[in-house]
Amino acid sequence: MNLKRITSALLGFPLVLAILVIGNKYIVDFLFALVAILAMHEYFNAISKKSNPVKWLGYLSCLSIALIHIIPSTQINTVVTLAVPTILLILFIQVIATDMKTNFKDISYTFIGIFYTVFFMMFLALINGMENGKVLIWYAILAAWGTDIFAYTVGMTVGKHKFSKVSPKKSVEGCLGGTVGAVLLMLAYTWFINKYLGMNYSYLHIIGIGIVLSLVGQIGDFAASSIKRYVDIKDYSNLIPGHGGMLDRIDSLIFLAPFAYSFFTML
Repeated sequence: MNLKRITSALLGFPLVLAILVIGNKYIVDFLFALVAILAMHEYFNAISKKSNPVKWLGYLSCLSIALIHIIPSTQINTVVTLAVPTILLILFIQVIATDMKTNFKDISYTFIGIFYTVFFMMFLALINGMENGKVLIWYAILAAWGTDIFAYTVGMTVGKHKFSKVSPKKSVEGCLGGTVGAVLLMLAYTWFINKYLGMNYSYLHIIGIGIVLSLVGQIGDFAASSIKRYVDIKDYSNLIPGHGGMLDRIDSLIFLAPFAYSFFTML
């Protein structure tokens, strides 16, 4: 077991817990925006090996997360919907304004980065702002980080069948163990909040949601790994000892966030 990995997790989890439990939605939105900036910075550093991304627009987009609950709730869907074509419009204006010194590849990588980090993370802010959001957001966290913890443990212990060259250290056993472990954690959490917080969530629904979120999160992990393989780096940075960069730590969480939000609106 990686001692640095365990130590970082033990130190970081209480901080995340305190912020999400104590902080109001505006504070949490601001902190999500800061996390997005860190993740975007790591992404830009990585793809700068292959392109010249439009960094100013990426960082500016990150700040929009801090405004998500300042915008009237009746206008959020309209603003988010218009944001996608507006960002694409600005990127093509950049191509025109620079006489193609910024080219199609540059804006494509930039657009993917903005969508990947900003829009996906925005759904975490939206979950946190929902009714019972402070309870529901932990399902997303347990699905992502629970999968990561159990996949790592099971893979290190009994993992024999490699899953994909995209992430050579991951095994089939680890992926399956990660999903089972995450679902068990989510069921235990459901028992706790139903018993002590007066919730009434269906265990059957949570099993289904847990399986989907865990699998989507693992695809998110592979997606982040595919970018790293493409630019030939091991980690996005060394910000978090034993885990790599911020994007290494949240890759699965942000990938499953839109799906989690959709499921939670139906609970």
